[in-house]
Amino acid sequence: MKLDPPLQQATLLRRYKRFLADIETPSGEIFTIHCPNTGSMKNCWVENSPCWYSDSGNPKRKYRHTLEVTTTPEGALAGVNTGRANALVEEAIVGGTVVELAGYDKLRREVRYGDENSRIDLLLSGPEGECYVEVKNVTLAEGGRGLFPDAVSSRGAKHLRELQLLAGKGVRSVLFYCVQHTGIESVEAAAEIDPVYAEALKGAVAAGVEVLAYRAAISAEEIVLTDAIPFLC
Repeated sequence: MKLDPPLQQATLLRRYKRFLADIETPSGEIFTIHCPNTGSMKNCWVENSPCWYSDSGNPKRKYRHTLEVTTTPEGALAGVNTGRANALVEEAIVGGTVVELAGYDKLRREVRYGDENSRIDLLLSGPEGECYVEVKNVTLAEGGRGLFPDAVSSRGAKHLRELQLLAGKGVRSVLFYCVQHTGIESVEAAAEIDPVYAEALKGAVAAGVEVLAYRAAISAEEIVLTDAIPFLC
């Protein structure tokens, strides 16, 4: 995903009220920007650390700038704009990076499905049938381990139930962890944060839901999924 124009660098002063962050530009200007992340952002940022933001160019927006990338306490980069995850995964599938999902010739987004009125992030179809792909953005790291979720997620557990039902009917179902964190080497459920999600994930995997995890390379000019990393169940 080419970022045009490139992201601008600043210093992250604080993140608060979930959706707000204060930054200071290299020229010394301090202003508030939008933080597009509903999670806790645990271990994703530290005060007075480098960050990168985008400019919508829309003066009518209350907060025209958006926080995109933060620096973790360990010095890694984390892509905190969860809205980019689906596009990153789609780009990687279409471009052939995700070899496990090759061979499909049609892709649809946000298709309704399931018994709980859900929307699947990506629905792939081809000569061999359909594949339902649910995308989750991973930014919580502890010692190189990527953990999801970073806060209790009833929505995440719901999606696992939906995927499990599909898998039980013989429909290919994939949970895709989009790892926007340069310090993560593997991914697993954050059982201490959300034990219900962790148990639901075990059940889904046992029922045949596939789990993929791909890591992103992050810079001011581009964010792109590059390689698969292990999923630990």
